[in-house]
Amino acid sequence: MAEGRGLATDRAALLALYDLDAGGFRTLDDITAFAAQLCDAPIALVSIVEDVRQRFLARTGLDAEETPRDVSFCALAMLGDAIFVVPDATQDPRFADNGLVTGAPHIRFYAGAPLTDADGEPLGALCIIDTQPRADLTPLQRQGLTLLARQVMVELEGRRRDRDTILQQRLDAAAVADSDRMFRTLADTMPQMVWSTLPDGYHDYYNARWYEYTGVPAGSTDGEAWNGMFHVDDQARAWDKWRHSLKSGDPYEIEYRLRHHSGEYRWTLGRALPIRDVDGHIVRWIGTCTDIHEQRLMMEEREMIAHELSHRIKNIFSVIAGLIGLSARQHPEIGDVAEDLRDRILALGRAHDFVRPHSAESAPQVGQGQGQLWGILDQIFAPYRNGQESRILLSGDDPRIDDRSATPLALLFHELATNAAKYGGLSTAEGRIHVHIVQEGADVRIEWQETGGPTVSPSGVAGFGSRLMTLSVERQLGGRIVRDWQPDGLCLSLWIPSRSMSRVAGRA
Repeated sequence: MAEGRGLATDRAALLALYDLDAGGFRTLDDITAFAAQLCDAPIALVSIVEDVRQRFLARTGLDAEETPRDVSFCALAMLGDAIFVVPDATQDPRFADNGLVTGAPHIRFYAGAPLTDADGEPLGALCIIDTQPRADLTPLQRQGLTLLARQVMVELEGRRRDRDTILQQRLDAAAVADSDRMFRTLADTMPQMVWSTLPDGYHDYYNARWYEYTGVPAGSTDGEAWNGMFHVDDQARAWDKWRHSLKSGDPYEIEYRLRHHSGEYRWTLGRALPIRDVDGHIVRWIGTCTDIHEQRLMMEEREMIAHELSHRIKNIFSVIAGLIGLSARQHPEIGDVAEDLRDRILALGRAHDFVRPHSAESAPQVGQGQGQLWGILDQIFAPYRNGQESRILLSGDDPRIDDRSATPLALLFHELATNAAKYGGLSTAEGRIHVHIVQEGADVRIEWQETGGPTVSPSGVAGFGSRLMTLSVERQLGGRIVRDWQPDGLCLSLWIPSRSMSRVAGRA
């Protein structure tokens, strides 16, 4: 035990030399952002492994600032001389039961370049993480991650201190020149177009891929001449975004049409990040251009097909509603049932057109909350408000929804509103409904409270409407539902996973 405490003390003393608690790691933030982009990974970290924890000096794509050492992948990565790779953590007996694998951030692929000081002492790792398994990094990504790990150590050694004096070391001219040479070598081997500018935005470097793609002579797009390579309809927009980034220091990202050497204008994704010195001042901008022309065309084709399908689906809803109405007229004895069924079909049609409009005319207008829960609730509740907005109040959060969740949500709240109009809080002039929505961990919690209606109590047998609500919440959305029959009206609580409400919310 005494020996173990001694080792922990030695490691604490080693890390104390770097004055890590002082903060100021903006350059490392830029390095992790570039590492994530280079390796096409959602998460990148600079991890320092201490005796009982690993702390993240810089991170991209992860909120946590530290995790226990006993779940650390970097604790193993830092012990080697080369990049440590775990292709699929769920299949690796060392990590299969790890809490970072079984739970958030759900690590599958891991690659870490060791961070080692000049004396060979391991400090941690620069790592990238993916939630999907991979076979390995590409040779270029391995080379880039190794180079970036060296740059991390340059940054850390620049702030290393001895036990008496904190020494802020700066890179000398030889180190800067060597780093610049290595950067240009790496950039010229990348499949993307890479460029960099001075702090004021003056373009002074493009890699070989830029000149191959555009076909322009070397140096001809230096300075501000790059904007002339864009389609005339995109030039002003690109300038505005670039000036905003230069003024604010915000990352630059835009899609524009870039002139290819064939003369064709092709859709391109442009991105840039600022590189800052130890004082936080921008010393360079490094950017990339990625050809996304085929992907853009495919998205446009898919969207066109989706609109056509949506139009046909909307027509099917209308046809079914019409057939139900015709049957009710021919068989008056089923009139009430037919009317309820017709209303449900029409509610589904409104929900479908809300999240997947079949034309610009049918799409919700600006301010109508397209893609948000409040927007679809306003659509469902409109017939029950009778011009009185206070009859049904919405409060709290307004989470995202998509085409998968719109249908069960429309059925659920249509059923609740219909029942309230027949038997509950909307069946009297004084009755009200309050819907409160709040993000609660990984779930969206929705509270439905009726007041001012007649006294109600649950029936002994669940009717079709109750079974339909349970099906919508539990089966289709993977949530749960609790009913509380209070003297003043029904109080219903719902917990729905955010990932079931929206694919985008699930990824976030």
